Amino acid sequence: MAGTPSKPLHVAECHGVKVPDSPMMTPTRAERINAARYEGQEIAGALDVIRPGDNVLEMGAGIGLVGAIAAKNGKPSKVLSFEANPGLIEHINALYRLNKLEQVIEVRNEVLISAPDAPQTMAFHIRNSYLGSSLIDSDKRSTTRVDVPTADYARVHAEFAPDVLLMDIEGGELDFLRHADLSGIRAVVIEFHPEAYGKDGMRECKSILRQAGFAQVPEHCTRHVWTCIYDEELSPPKPDRGWTREMREVPQAIVVPPAEQDFVQEAGVLHEDGRYCPTGALWRNGRALTVEPPMPKGDLPLRKGRWLWGGVLWMHFGHFLVESTSRLWALPALKGEIDGILFVPKRPRNGSEVADFQKVFIDLMGCDVPVVCADKPEQVEQLVIPGQGFGLGTMIEGTQNYQDAIQGHFAKDIAADGPEKLYISRSALPSGRGNLLGEKQLETYLEAEGYTIYHPEKHDLTSQIATYKAARKVIAAEGSALHLLAMVADPAAEVAMVVRRPSGATRQLERHLTAFLGKPPVTVTQLARSWKPVGPAKPRLWMGELNMPAVQDELTAAGFIGQTAKKWPSLKPAEVSKELGKGFEEVA
Repeated sequence: MAGTPSKPLHVAECHGVKVPDSPMMTPTRAERINAARYEGQEIAGALDVIRPGDNVLEMGAGIGLVGAIAAKNGKPSKVLSFEANPGLIEHINALYRLNKLEQVIEVRNEVLISAPDAPQTMAFHIRNSYLGSSLIDSDKRSTTRVDVPTADYARVHAEFAPDVLLMDIEGGELDFLRHADLSGIRAVVIEFHPEAYGKDGMRECKSILRQAGFAQVPEHCTRHVWTCIYDEELSPPKPDRGWTREMREVPQAIVVPPAEQDFVQEAGVLHEDGRYCPTGALWRNGRALTVEPPMPKGDLPLRKGRWLWGGVLWMHFGHFLVESTSRLWALPALKGEIDGILFVPKRPRNGSEVADFQKVFIDLMGCDVPVVCADKPEQVEQLVIPGQGFGLGTMIEGTQNYQDAIQGHFAKDIAADGPEKLYISRSALPSGRGNLLGEKQLETYLEAEGYTIYHPEKHDLTSQIATYKAARKVIAAEGSALHLLAMVADPAAEVAMVVRRPSGATRQLERHLTAFLGKPPVTVTQLARSWKPVGPAKPRLWMGELNMPAVQDELTAAGFIGQTAKKWPSLKPAEVSKELGKGFEEVA
């Protein structure tokens, strides 16, 4: 009598990984697995980027096949998988056991959350097909809701230290990427789900990856699936390491100015063959404000000689100081070795204009060379690209190279000349520049305390520097003048900043002053109310109404003014109305 044939241990196989039978294994799915078409793009991308010894973090294990193939063929040290669907866990573990991978890969029935203050559990919506199950219940198909435990991504990131991230979480990737720390991760393989968050959401996912320094691997990228590798030169600048402290030489560089006015602009430097030079980009708050421009068409004019790349030339005084000087740290080392400094305009309408104060600033770096702003694409015989050593956001403290260049070379021959007690005012600026309500009254009180009222916009750059060098007690309305003060003031000077608006700019000024002078300023945040132009208005246009008694108390406590029996009175409503004029409303 013939024996009963044994049931096969597996019903499909891909890349040497056997897949056992389960409720998810339909004949069509088994056929796709055998033909290496099931999750084929993700698998190919994963096998291309995983190196022996890697730690691989998988979000969305599915039936377990992608992670198992990575574990078997990529030779990683460990694969840690997260799967929200509780109905899949036993089948995933069966696949791992069949392929003897239990020592390399494990799966956890948890939702990995990067956002702060995550709940202990999250609702997961199970559909008839496991492929459609998701944290997002966004359509009318029948689902079964289960509550799944959450895990803290920050903790997993710190303890597991992933080298590679595999992500297929059915629409959850947008929220995850918005909060996730991707530092230390060398490669990401991700499937996007625009049906869950739209085309704009998919673009945001891709933008987050690019801004984190990830570049596509073209042969493993489609519109909905990306394999990308971390490239240090594509990542935001860091003050203590990386490309920000280095210089690149680009022969026959192509310089492309922006063609349109926008916050983020296509502009920068290309190699002769059209490849982008990412270290020439301007970054702010971890975001690139200049991105890869298209290769210009036709023959380009040639600028002969060796030129220093200055980046984007801002006409705004504060942005010039913080963002347009960010590469000038290279000047002391290149003195006598360059033919000039080359910028592109921030605003195309400014064309090739270079303002007098900008020329003076660069002269005061001790390098007497031409300063040019290219308003049309051109080729440069030899372009030196220093890293961005300063800027807004994480770069506001500057690299050590930048600090050394400013403190050791900038305006070193300008002698201190001015009063010891100084109030830097905004009261003479045109209305609508984000003024302080009550500043005239404040000036009267400070004059009685021996302070000289100073309007920097009425003086040339060298006079401002001489005045700031001489001051020993400085009170200033929050504004761009404090950036110049930070660059040239005596470290022994005491500085108080009177805040005029609720804004992140305050913290930027505090950090700049602290980094360059060695101690924090006294920040006087005493506003009775804030006012803004009627309708939508940026915070820089808001008007702060000073709480005079509180300002007096804080300046007295900090030693900037003396004790007095006479109290500074609060502003009267009629005074505020007169100073505001029409067209303003109180900020809620």
